[in-house]
Amino acid sequence: MHISKVDLNLFTVFEAIYAEGSVTRASQKLYLTQPAISHALARLRLIFDDPLFVRQGHAMVSTPLARSIIEPVRLALRGLEVTLADAGKFDPVLANKQFNLALRDVLESTVLPPLLKSITQQAPQINVAAIQVERRELVSELAAGTIDLAIDMLLPLPNQIRRQQIVQDTTVVVVRKDHPAVNGKLDLDTYLKAEHILASSRRKGMGLEDFELSRLGLQRRIRLRCQHYFAACRVVSQTDLLLTMPERYAHIANEQFNNQVLPLPIPMPSWDVYLYWHQNVENDSANRWLREQVTQAFLNKN
Repeated sequence: MHISKVDLNLFTVFEAIYAEGSVTRASQKLYLTQPAISHALARLRLIFDDPLFVRQGHAMVSTPLARSIIEPVRLALRGLEVTLADAGKFDPVLANKQFNLALRDVLESTVLPPLLKSITQQAPQINVAAIQVERRELVSELAAGTIDLAIDMLLPLPNQIRRQQIVQDTTVVVVRKDHPAVNGKLDLDTYLKAEHILASSRRKGMGLEDFELSRLGLQRRIRLRCQHYFAACRVVSQTDLLLTMPERYAHIANEQFNNQVLPLPIPMPSWDVYLYWHQNVENDSANRWLREQVTQAFLNKN
């Protein structure tokens, strides 16, 4: 069937049902009635000679054919959106929209203050949402345009995901101000004799610093495993436990605790942070402007 005979709006409905798993939620997302969504789905079924979605309980589950075409459909829709948006060019002073950034919580305190300071000065009607996305969903979310940019460590992503290194951070050790064994200097022997905190979102497994220690035939004692660096910094301020973490966030998180921030006494690879976007928005003026703002925010260490 030639594309001239197909209503392209049907593919917007297809993507919405796929993303929402529900005709009702798809109608709410697109501001259409449920009968209109159902009628569009019926037309799509005729075009593809396939049910596309099968009801299981309260959910609409995609068929193998639907799963095989969702990414090309999303790429095509995103390409049209970029073309239409770029036709008028992006003016941050006049633009009224929301940008969605996928980033880990440890990066929020680093990037959001300088980013929002810049954006609120340049673009009074632009909003920002910082969200966490499962890494396995990153490619599809960027392709669908549900997130505009992602900020994360180096990840093995396909070629359609563009990337730019924006930070090389070092590793430091956080120690309470009056630690009896540490006074402005930390050697390897003291580090290994101390008890430690490992901050990790994973339930188990070693930290990066533990891998490096194991390469040297060394091991440390983990007294506490917790999820967030900020909580760990507070524990450090009230105990003799040591915390190993990225330097930039260490200075931010310890502003109110007055802990010592000292060099790690073993060689450690840098914490490389990357900015990710989809190839469809490579030349999109709005996305390009946002990439510039994020990059500048990381250059601003305050």
